[in-house]
Amino acid sequence: MQIISPDLPQFKANLHSHSKLSDGCLTPEAMAEAYKAQGYSILAITDHEAPYDHSQLSTPDFLMLTGYEAYIRPSASCQLDPYGPEIHLNLLAREPHNTCFVAYDPDFCKYMPHELAESRAQVGNIGPRQYDREYIQRFIREAVQAGYLVTYNHPNWSMEEPEEILHYDGFFSLELFNTGSMVINGHESNLGLYDRLLRHGKFPYVHGADDNHNKRPFGDPLCDSFGAWTMIMAPELSYPAIIHALEKGDFYASTGPTIRELRFEGSHVVLNCSEARRVTMHLSPKRAQNICGHAGERVTSAAFDIPASAPYVYFSVFAPDETEAHTRAFTRQELGI
Repeated sequence: MQIISPDLPQFKANLHSHSKLSDGCLTPEAMAEAYKAQGYSILAITDHEAPYDHSQLSTPDFLMLTGYEAYIRPSASCQLDPYGPEIHLNLLAREPHNTCFVAYDPDFCKYMPHELAESRAQVGNIGPRQYDREYIQRFIREAVQAGYLVTYNHPNWSMEEPEEILHYDGFFSLELFNTGSMVINGHESNLGLYDRLLRHGKFPYVHGADDNHNKRPFGDPLCDSFGAWTMIMAPELSYPAIIHALEKGDFYASTGPTIRELRFEGSHVVLNCSEARRVTMHLSPKRAQNICGHAGERVTSAAFDIPASAPYVYFSVFAPDETEAHTRAFTRQELGI
């Protein structure tokens, strides 16, 4: 089973960003140009409670995804509590011109003009925002039914307890890396949370994103652009092909390394990648298999055998410069072993 093929293109994507249309500092046009110049092929501008269609900025070699970021806070008037929990969800539209609002609440719509917002199609009108499990679950369900792929954003920054996250169904991917949060707190890497979800039978995919607002210039040590991304495997750079790849989980999260091939031959695994100091097959927090370079040597390939006791596996590539890449998890049932 070829999961990542060296013969299939990989498209570099930022699936979470903010422009001047909400609390970012750059125009959508400037953001598209900047990411294109950095070798990206895909950008989703996900302004806060502001669904806009930016498909007019797409070109044959650069694709804009439609979406927005929704948030639910304990404060009914959407006041930020820097010491309390909340939840942020990115809604990525399966169709490029889908800009409908899910459970529109004017108190949370702080950036899009209300007259424009209220002209959008509205679905899932489940009343004022409520920060509780039932409301959040209904919100996710309504978003999926409205034609969105739902991601769970920056869980460390959001400060939700893992027990809460374990109760949510329907988000298709967990934001493993978030550059903006790393700039703030230095530790928005959520591999431990991901493994906890897996151990409880939750198997979302994983991705990386910038969540950039560009309040610092490019090149500044605290710039929040170009730090984390998602590599998407698809036969072509088209909206349907990219959405289909996301739905299938044909992508991985990275802050640097490239995974060129991931192949399963029954319980035998072959992984080829850019230069790494270590390649890991994770079985649980207590068990893993590692291929490492010795005496400063680098590794670019690794082979593993999945033990019969392992309920799932996922893979990490750790580069010499301390950047890393992670795949989603694969169950024994999915692999047919």
